Formats: sequence, structure tokens, C-alpha cells
Amino acid sequence: MHIIHIAAELAPIAKVGGLADVVLGLCRELSWKGHDVDIIIPYYDCIDINQIRDLSLLTTNLQSYYAGEWISNSIWMGWVENLKVYFIEPHHKRHFFNRGCFYGCDDDIERYLYFSRAALEFIQHTGLAPDIIHLHDWQTAAIAPLYHNVYHKNGLNKPKIAFTIHNIEYQGKCSPKNIDYIGLDSKAELDSKKLLDPNNSKVVNLLKGAIVYSDFITTVSPTYAKEILTKEGGRGLEKTLKEYQAKYCGVLNGIDYSYWNPEIDRFLPCHYAPRETPKNKKDHNILNQKAFIKHLVRERLMLDEVHRPIVGCITRLVPQKGIEQIEFAIQYAISHHGQFLLLGSSPIPEIQDHFHQLQQKYSDNPHVHMTLHHQEELAHLIYAASDIFIVPSLFEPCGLTQMIALKYGAIPIVRRTGGLADTIVDVDSGRPFEEINGYVFEEPTNAGIKSALDRAFDTWYHNPDFWRHLVIQGMNIDFSWNKPSNVYLDIYNKLCEKN
Repeated sequence: MHIIHIAAELAPIAKVGGLADVVLGLCRELSWKGHDVDIIIPYYDCIDINQIRDLSLLTTNLQSYYAGEWISNSIWMGWVENLKVYFIEPHHKRHFFNRGCFYGCDDDIERYLYFSRAALEFIQHTGLAPDIIHLHDWQTAAIAPLYHNVYHKNGLNKPKIAFTIHNIEYQGKCSPKNIDYIGLDSKAELDSKKLLDPNNSKVVNLLKGAIVYSDFITTVSPTYAKEILTKEGGRGLEKTLKEYQAKYCGVLNGIDYSYWNPEIDRFLPCHYAPRETPKNKKDHNILNQKAFIKHLVRERLMLDEVHRPIVGCITRLVPQKGIEQIEFAIQYAISHHGQFLLLGSSPIPEIQDHFHQLQQKYSDNPHVHMTLHHQEELAHLIYAASDIFIVPSLFEPCGLTQMIALKYGAIPIVRRTGGLADTIVDVDSGRPFEEINGYVFEEPTNAGIKSALDRAFDTWYHNPDFWRHLVIQGMNIDFSWNKPSNVYLDIYNKLCEKN
């Protein structure tokens, strides 16, 4: 099967959040299973070219329609983690992807609408003829109505369209003239059954358009799939999703264990793997290796070398991620004989400024370190050094960090929502020991996370044998892309069977 994924991000070369990891992990698993997989992303000027193999220029003259004229584009091709990737570089005078950033521009809507049209032009004019075009989030949502309303007439009609909602919070709301620019008829599409935003009769909703026009819609966990069918979780699109529920389901994301794996991690000073404890003999290998990495991380980040649990947190610092609870957890770790490592940044200036102030406040504290810009190597080290890992999200479509933390022997503390509820089973849930793997709290409050921190700290200090077994059990859980990719392949196959 030939599958093309079109997205705004791809790890490790153009990564902002989990979307980049999902595209890489799913595509790599599909490729390993013998399918022909291509990826199309923008050619950002800030892309990490050093991690692209055999980058070459295919053409400088792919024509794409925008705002009444045909604009030329350069198409590059290279290999990222052994996957074929095509890069679209517009020659538009506004330099859509030469901004020194991935997102955050005032004209993001126009940038990704342009990219969406150019991606379809590329597919049509190169004759790729995939079986499936898989789109991701609002940035590529316009491809679904474009494909059905423009390209079908032009002879591109073989592929089926799959669309994944990674976060329904971001919907690509825009002016009708914006879709006119890429050749859609805004008068026809500004309809309650098409792209009209449910809450504003003068606004186009790109995410809604993808729901309407795609052949199948997924989101990134079964629980989140249910949550966004509700008024509270659907952010205005719950009625549209219910209308198309027959072509909709939740598929839990996986983890790319060729990249996130302490047995082979290129960023770690030593490697370790789970070992079952033999009868009458304690195997301390895992804790010894983690202790060694903890020592090196403490030394690097100037934390005291003391017998304390390290609490880790790697996240975007936005309201969704429970930033008040993150700040509370820092204070809790200090006052309850723990240490805290934070790696994260915020696109919101007020939040970034606040955490810079906290960073200054704790700059001389030997039990806290905060890094407020992304460092890939440090992320891997924090996972390996952490005993406890917090994910106190207000809502979380899937979440990858809790699954990564388990693989590295860090026990997650999460709020029961979305994919966090699908992946973490509380130690006090009453479920069999073989099923438990972390600590869960219900309410997104300081009292809620405190209840989980209390239990985790108590176990770490007073029941080390149980903690060791919990660590080993968590490391042995399979959250790879193997099962999710099979679900996607089943979806693809059923779509291809339809006329």
C-alpha cells in the first residue's frame, strides 16, 4: 500500500510537540511492515538539515495557485530516519516558511492553506497516486475539501483521505476569503453542513471541513474520542463529530522505541533494560544504572547528591498542561525531600515570563533545576534520571510523555483524562498488580496532585521493593506503534475496498 502523510511537523527535524513524534513513529512502523510511505512537510528555514540524509532539489518550478495567481515552488527530497520526505519551499514574496520558527506567525492560517494546496499540486503533477493520504490537525485540514471539490475534477481521485485530530482545541478558524485564496468557493462552503463554524456564521472552520470531507477520522486515544463528543470537550464540534460518528474512532498513539528506549538511547551515558527479579536473588541492575545517570544529571545541573526522589516534568507550558499544578509540584518536592527537573517553554509571553521568574527564584536551590527551552539530549537524560514523572494536564488527547517515562523506569503521576486515563492504572485502583503502573488523581487542582504525590513519595521512601517491581513492570509494558499501526492499516484497507 502507498501511503502519504502530510503534516506540519516531523521529528526530529521539525518538532514542536507530540505531533512530530506521532508522524515519525507511525510512518516508520508502517514502513517496517512493508508499505510504501512518503511524508510531505514545509521546508522551514529553521529545519534541522543535519538530520536529513541525501537532501536534493527535485524542481524549482512546481506551480501552485494562491490568491489569483500561480506561484512557483521548490521541491526537495531527503531521507529522515530512513523515511522518504518531500519538502515544499514556496517562492511567494511573503516567504511563508522563512520565518525562523514553525508556528506563531500572525498569518499561520495563510501559510498552511498555501502549503495544503501546494501539497496536492505536488501529488497530482508527480503522479504519485497513493492509496491513502493521511492528514494531521488543522494545518492540513483544508486538503480534504480541496481534494474533493477541486482535484477530483482534475483527475486526482484514487486516494482515500484519513484525518487525525491531535488536539481539537486548535481548529483553524479563518475568514471565508482565506479559502478563496486556495481555490475553494467560500460561498458554497460557508454552509452548516460544510465548513461553516458552528458558533459564528461568518467564520470558516478548517477542522470541521476535514471532519466533513475526510473518508475516515481518528483521534489519538479512545477516551479522548469520547470526551470530544461532549459539549465540554468538543469545543463546538461535538455535533459534527456525532453526525459523522460512523467514520470516527480513537486510536491510542504509540511510542517509537527505536528512539525512546533506554536500552539503545544515543543520548544516555549508559544503557539499561528491565530484568525480572530471580527467586531468592535481588537484581539491582536497573536501579544501579538509573542511580548512575541520576548522579551524572545532578552533577551536570548542580543539584545536591542526596537520597531523594527526582520528579521530572517535560512539557509545553500552556494552560492545558496544568501549569498551576506543575508549580505546586515544584514546591512540594522541595518541602517533602525531593528534587525537581523541569524542561519546557511557553509560546505565551506571560507564562514564559512567570517561569523565568521562578527559575530565578530557585536558581540557588540545590534541589530544583529549570530549563526553559528545548534540549533534546536533556529530555532523554531527565526521563532516565527521574523516579517520578508528572503529567497534570487539564485535558490530554493522548500524551506521550507518560508512556516514555514508563519505558525509562520513571513512575507517572497523571490526571485521569484522555489518553492519560487509557495508559496509566493507579496503584490503588484494586486492579491486579500486573495492570498497575502509576498514580492517578481526579481533579485538576493542587489538592488533587498532592494526593498522588503523597502516595508516590511514601512508597518511594518506605517500600522500595514494591517501587522496584513497579519500575520493572512499567518498563515491560508495550506501548510501541505495533498495535496502533495495525489499527490504522485496518482502517486504510477498509477505505481502499470502497469504490
